[in-house]
Amino acid sequence: MQPIRVEEVQTALNRFANQDVYLHLETTNGAYASHHNERFFSAGAYIRNGRIRFSRGKIVGKGPYRVGLRLDFGWVYAEGLTDWEVTDKGQLLLAGHDYEGKLAVALQLSYEPF
Repeated sequence: MQPIRVEEVQTALNRFANQDVYLHLETTNGAYASHHNERFFSAGAYIRNGRIRFSRGKIVGKGPYRVGLRLDFGWVYAEGLTDWEVTDKGQLLLAGHDYEGKLAVALQLSYEPF
């Protein structure tokens, strides 16, 4: 993965618009660390291979970045994104890593299931 370049990510998002695509969206604040400290409150969200169609995708911010995907009846939204890549299969992978390099958020789009 490489640091986000807004113009390139925006171009990649535009390629997925107005098509049925598969979504992977994940957040974590260290859920697997809760066994080290019982007072640690763990929270997260996860969806894999949700099929969506969005009319508009937009990346904004000065870093870390936010991406919103406009659906017919709402939005998919992720913030804290720092890195990105397009795979050989054409999948768009966006991730947010914390200051220690640990994954905090992931938003991924693909034409076929992950």
